[in-house]
Amino acid sequence: MQTSPPPLPWLEPGDDFPPVTQAWEGHSEAPGLLAAGGQLDVPTLCKAYAEGIFPWFSAGQPILWWSPDPRMVLDVAKFRLHRSLRKTLQKFRATPGCEVRIDTAFDQVIQACSSSPREGQSGTWIVPAMVQAYRALHRAGFAHSVETWVDGRLVGGLYCVALGQAVFGESMFARATDASKIALAALVCFCRQHGIRQIDCQQNTRHLSSLGAQEVPRASFLAEVRRARQAPLPLWHFEPLYWKQLTATLSEPT
Repeated sequence: MQTSPPPLPWLEPGDDFPPVTQAWEGHSEAPGLLAAGGQLDVPTLCKAYAEGIFPWFSAGQPILWWSPDPRMVLDVAKFRLHRSLRKTLQKFRATPGCEVRIDTAFDQVIQACSSSPREGQSGTWIVPAMVQAYRALHRAGFAHSVETWVDGRLVGGLYCVALGQAVFGESMFARATDASKIALAALVCFCRQHGIRQIDCQQNTRHLSSLGAQEVPRASFLAEVRRARQAPLPLWHFEPLYWKQLTATLSEPT
């Protein structure tokens, strides 16, 4: 029989987060829920991510803060490049007008993501307050977009948060087949190029699992976050030569 979770801490603006070990565990409806309230300004968001905490809430709810255990993480060395995606990337790289860019259309990317529901959900969690908050985080240099472009059109992409070399994936969208997967593959190449070991995926989904993401103990995830935050900040820019990071499984275009 499932026991009732303890009372959820309510945060006032500027309050510290509770220890992540106090997050709800074993509660089927909200595993990993840590606190409610607070605010979505840049300092609060940076502090949250540094402690392995992220916001996730729907319209009509207060700000909800989460830190699940285990944590879904993509070890970039274990990224699975399936045959269909390999062929898609080969064609993409060989086709004039197809390119990956970083941070040239962040506002468009997060707006498109806000219209795309998460896997297994009917609505979006990227409410207007979240869009505004992450745009501010981008302007402060802590949020980035990886974009798939075809003939000058934005056809897919993703956005993430980065503190030093600690990278936290947030959401992705696609307006063309595999456009979001191309952006993720590019992010993996970027991470490998700069010695970034993992991308936080927050929660387990079949899609992420199929690409090589796995659940790890929260303590292990946080240890890597602490290490990566102290590493030199990479230059968030994508060069075509970064695709070489997948050459073990991706042949050069002819």
